[in-house]
Amino acid sequence: MLRIRRFIFILYIAFKYRLDELVLSSIQHPWTHRLLRWVRLGRQPKLSRGVRLRLALEALGPVFVKFGQVLSTRRDLIPADIAQELARLQDRVPPFSSELAAKTVEKALGASPHVIFKHFEVDPVASASIAQVHFAILPDGREAAVKVLRPGMREVIDKDLALMRTFANIVQRLLVDARRLRPREVVAEFEKYLHDELDLIREASNCSQLRRNFGPETGRADLLIVPEVYWDYCATNVFTMQRMKGIPVSQVDRLLEAGVDLKDLARKGVEIFFSQVFSDGFFHADMHPGNIYVSDDPATLGRYIALDFGIVGSLSEFDKNYLAQNFLAFFQRDYRRVAQLHIESGWVPPDTREEELEGAVRAVCEPYFDRPLSQISLGQVLLRLFQTSRRFNVEIQPQLVLLQKTLLNVEGMGRDLDPELDLWDTAKPYLENWMRQRIGAQGLKERLTKEAGQWSQLLPQIPRLVYENLSRPDALPALHDELRLLRQSQQQNNRLLAALCAVLGVAVVVALWALVR
Repeated sequence: MLRIRRFIFILYIAFKYRLDELVLSSIQHPWTHRLLRWVRLGRQPKLSRGVRLRLALEALGPVFVKFGQVLSTRRDLIPADIAQELARLQDRVPPFSSELAAKTVEKALGASPHVIFKHFEVDPVASASIAQVHFAILPDGREAAVKVLRPGMREVIDKDLALMRTFANIVQRLLVDARRLRPREVVAEFEKYLHDELDLIREASNCSQLRRNFGPETGRADLLIVPEVYWDYCATNVFTMQRMKGIPVSQVDRLLEAGVDLKDLARKGVEIFFSQVFSDGFFHADMHPGNIYVSDDPATLGRYIALDFGIVGSLSEFDKNYLAQNFLAFFQRDYRRVAQLHIESGWVPPDTREEELEGAVRAVCEPYFDRPLSQISLGQVLLRLFQTSRRFNVEIQPQLVLLQKTLLNVEGMGRDLDPELDLWDTAKPYLENWMRQRIGAQGLKERLTKEAGQWSQLLPQIPRLVYENLSRPDALPALHDELRLLRQSQQQNNRLLAALCAVLGVAVVVALWALVR
């Protein structure tokens, strides 16, 4: 009954914001055009389709808001105007009661938060669709931020996801372009992200890994501050971390008042992104301004502070090498190499004509090079490449979609800080240096060092293995004998089968002759 009521409410919201017109206008069939005229009743919607979709998702609640946020990252699948509008979705969700938050912490950690912590602020400082945050002080005096999952979220999410899957199946059958849009896969991808965000232990692990990647021993500690995880106060629905203080990166006036060098801050943002992608293969994939702060502490002034680690991306060595070579080929306008990389990656059918793909890549990239470098968007180039790749039946990898979305966020954030930021010029030396380290003597030395542990176990065994193999008796004569006996047995079976067939044939002929008489 509850699911039926929810379904009816969704239909009501869809008609209220004229999403019926949006869906019907996407179906290429004669009867849909007649139905569309009847639905419109001679009226055209006053708001654009993107605005109507955004307002409808906000009215449907937190799960649909999250879905819209994830969908906004799939600019390779949805029109640009809709993606741009969905990117404006915010988690404007009222907090749940402090008593309920305290009970959640007590159930997860085994005691009341007022007992576990030296101090626990009852009123939350931030509230989103999945969780809310309370400040606290640990028994040893350290300041902490306690993230508490909304109670009952898993049940709510599972019900809404079931309805989303139903809608996706309907769209898959009705829309002509559904094979390209892949609504079922989009919903499945969203379901994965959402369930990952429901596990705060996973988020704490992501935070811990990122902190280690920017630790003092890496030489990158002056770029990014990542909060420490307080594991003794964590559970699947409670995540306790070091409290971070700073200025939101979007508040430029406050940053200037604090004495932060905005040009240097913009360049550091690019360096952080590329070091995560190419050095670590592990990157914060939700780097919008709400999740990024800048330290105003005199000791760490101007360092970025990362928050919210629910969505991260991972890249294999193959992905990193593929991306680095693609970017360098762009910088050098070597479009043939870009086409070759697409074919070598296996993401393009092997019968793809290299020169045809090269021409398509040139059509994407060449217009950008006629602009000043400061006006070139590397994220937009990557997006256009994804869209062009669709013509050649390329399946875009999920990790690359996350990467493209993060790159767009980093570019937008950097240009807000420094309108003249030249992302290409900032990134090119880093990529060239990374390729030299990977292909040159230093890269060889690092790989040999990495494999040395395995070799130290295998090398002493090689003489024994060689001796055992050489000292084994020659098995070839026995194998020849077995094959000869097998051949003889098969020949005997063939003769027996032929004799049976002959007898059966004679019996059939005699039976027919008897019937004819």
